[in-house]
Order: sequence, then C-alpha cells, then structure tokens
Amino acid sequence: MNIMNLVNALPGATAQGLVWGIMAIGVYITFRILDIADLTVDGSLCTGGAVCIMLMLSGQNVWVAMFCALLAGMAAGLATGLLHTFMGIPAILAGILTQLGLYSINMKTMGKANQAINVDKYDLLVSLRFIKNVPFFKNTILVVALIILALILVLYWFFGTELGCSLRATGCNDKMARAQGINTDLNRVLGLMISNGLVALAGALLSQYQGFADINMGRGAIVIGLAAVIIGEAVFGRIFRNFGFRLLGVVLGSIIYYLVLQVVIWRGIDTDLLKLLSASVVAVFLAIPTWKSRYFSKAVKRR
Repeated sequence: MNIMNLVNALPGATAQGLVWGIMAIGVYITFRILDIADLTVDGSLCTGGAVCIMLMLSGQNVWVAMFCALLAGMAAGLATGLLHTFMGIPAILAGILTQLGLYSINMKTMGKANQAINVDKYDLLVSLRFIKNVPFFKNTILVVALIILALILVLYWFFGTELGCSLRATGCNDKMARAQGINTDLNRVLGLMISNGLVALAGALLSQYQGFADINMGRGAIVIGLAAVIIGEAVFGRIFRNFGFRLLGVVLGSIIYYLVLQVVIWRGIDTDLLKLLSASVVAVFLAIPTWKSRYFSKAVKRR
C-alpha cells in the first residue's frame, strides 16, 4: 500500500468533510438544540443540490443559485414543521413523510435521476478540480472554510438573541418554555427551517464539488451528520464549551469522519461496508451515555 496515495487523497477528504460539516451544523441544530432526530435531511440535501444545479444550468449566477437552494431547504423544513406542529404528527414520522415527498419533487426539479455540470463551462464556486494547482483564493478548502466561519458567526449571533434563546429553551424544556409564554410550536418550525436550509446549502456546495446532482445523494445523510456531531463532541466536547466553538467542533468532527473514511478505503476495506461502519460508530457513541450510567457508575452505598 503506497502511503503517497493516502497523502494525495487527504486534501480532497478535508474539502468533502468541510462541505458535509455545513450539513452537520444543520443536524446539530435539530438533534442537540431542538432534541429532534429530523430525517428530512436525507431529502433536503438533494433538494439543495438539484435547485442549485438546475438554476446554474439555466444561466443563473452561482450565488443566486445557492441562495435559492437555501430557501428551498427552508421550505422543506417548513413542511416538516407544519406536519409536526399543526397536524400533530410525531417529528420523526413528519421528517420521513417530507423526505418521501421530496424524492418526487427532486426528480421533477432535475427532470431525471442525475444532472451533471461542467466546471469548464460554468463558474462554479467549489470543485474537485480546485483542490490543487489553483490560486489560493479559489481553493475549495479555503472557500468552504470561509463560508463555514461566516455561518458560525451568524448562528452564534442569532442564538444569542431573544428569539434564539427561546428556541434553545424550547429544546431544553418545552413545558417550562410554554410556561414562560414562549410559542414552542413556532420555535420548532423555525428550528427545522434553519436546519434544513443549512443542509440544502451543503447540498448545493456538494453538487458543485462533485460536478453533479443525483437523486440518491442524500441517502444516509442523517447518519453522516450524526456521526460528525458525535465525533465532534467526543473529541472536542471538553475543550469547546462556547456555543460557537461547539459548532466548530461539529465541523471538525465531519472532517475527522472523512479522514478516517479515507484511511479505511486506503487500507483496502470493502467500500460496500462503509455505511454499516458509519451506522455502527453512531450506534456505539449514542449508547455510551446509557452504558456509563447503567454499568460503570459507582453504586451508591446505603448506610
């Protein structure tokens, strides 16, 4: 096994980890702040990619296309939020229903299962080709890192506002939040909209990066997002106490996930088993708190 093959693959894995890190921030908002496991992301990631690629193919500017992808993702989050709050459907089932509906919407948006975009003909913001031998300001790693920094600053400001704090209170203790006069249903809808908007933005960047949007590109996205969140918390949880740094930890968790994945591929492990490996990692890390309290906590001695 040539170590140079691994070294050459690491910048690409880092860039991909950064792109998926934006999606992981979206997952963090629902999973950790709202305490909802939102399965809409498997559909909204593809929605962002489909909207971005189709608008760019029709001649729109890349920034306009990405903004529209963000809005499309927020609309998907709104649908899940209304199914959950207005119709009283459990959050996880509401996400599944929206994800199912998005499959048809994404297919109609693209017109077929896959739409490619040529980096030589269109002015893409990021691409596989922009990893090496390009001016530093066009480097995909730098561009996505700057976008993530801007997003973290905006989210840090927002969750420090009265509305942001009420949203955090809703996820922490919704009954207490309602007792304080907070509209918890509105906050859940807003949180789902922000989350899926970020996921769709990640989908827009991912489709540019890989050069195509595919109907199945979001399959298993929730597992990757959860893996990034959990790895970030496991590695940086004791170091990063500030909310903004926690979001950064999630992004770093995504990078670690893709670097580890690259090492696994380099070692020659069957790529068909990668999703099983991801699911196993997430399952084990989610089980650790329960195992700690059930099997490893010291029994209180009765006197």
